[in-house]
Amino acid sequence: MTLLKPYNEGMTSPAIETKSLKKEFNGKTAVRDLTLTVERGEVFGFLGPNGAGKTTSVKMLLGLVIPGGGEGRLLGYPLGDPRPRQKVGFLPEHFRFHEWLTAAEFLRLHAELYSIPAARQRAHIPELLEMVGLTSYANQKLRTFSKGMLQRIGLAQALLNDPDLVILDEPTSGLDPVGRRLVRDIIRGLRERGAAVFLNSHLLSEVEITCDRVAFIKHGEVLQVNRLQTLVQGELSVQMRVRALRAEAMAGLARWGQNLRADGEAITLTLQDEAALPEIARYLIEQGAEVYALTPQKLALEDLFIKIVGTDGGL
Repeated sequence: MTLLKPYNEGMTSPAIETKSLKKEFNGKTAVRDLTLTVERGEVFGFLGPNGAGKTTSVKMLLGLVIPGGGEGRLLGYPLGDPRPRQKVGFLPEHFRFHEWLTAAEFLRLHAELYSIPAARQRAHIPELLEMVGLTSYANQKLRTFSKGMLQRIGLAQALLNDPDLVILDEPTSGLDPVGRRLVRDIIRGLRERGAAVFLNSHLLSEVEITCDRVAFIKHGEVLQVNRLQTLVQGELSVQMRVRALRAEAMAGLARWGQNLRADGEAITLTLQDEAALPEIARYLIEQGAEVYALTPQKLALEDLFIKIVGTDGGL
């Protein structure tokens, strides 16, 4: 039975489409139900705790692992079809590069694997080295590179083939703030030219800055897919400093939100809509309370991750 709609050759397909992908290893479920769509021209975050099935999911997308069920497409082609690999760039988290090669030799080797013409290589490789800040290290062997420098050269090789889809697994984990900003700029450039970026990162602050949408995965199943701007702006935490608030008046605050907590004069409440703030202020004053502060704070992606995925296992 076909789960995905037939691909129309006259239309541009999404970069990634999956429906109910599954995978087991020795009777243990690694991926239970991977269902998502990643459009071209968007940066998509893939978030979940350790053991959630993220790595297995990426391997199925790349054709390195055969799914045990479900269906999927990469750039319009069925998973496992070698044709889209010409337009996919990949930077794994645990890379093992040819340490006896120089940076330029390493990129030339991968360019040859892509059958990139020599004239194009001569122009493109210096451009990529400059893009990742390694021009002055072009003739230096990779064995002398720091982890951050290796991540940069790995990113350069992921961009060699002008990909329509780039899959990045922890691309900034070994980088300093300057390097992380460089990677963000590169990702924005890919989005601007219409490429899709599939990003798996433990650094939620980077995901929050960079991604358009995020998927939360746990126990091999996608729990939720959301547009990040809407998700982060949809709720806010309000911190109040209030004196002389009676217990029954304190309990009455729950009508405006959830997760009501009090610690002495400090009160915290989670709201769905900031429009409730004036009502809360009027209510507190009507109840005879002394209001010293009413401070709304947007929930960070880390808070939303814990709320959706839970706390049983870290990223």
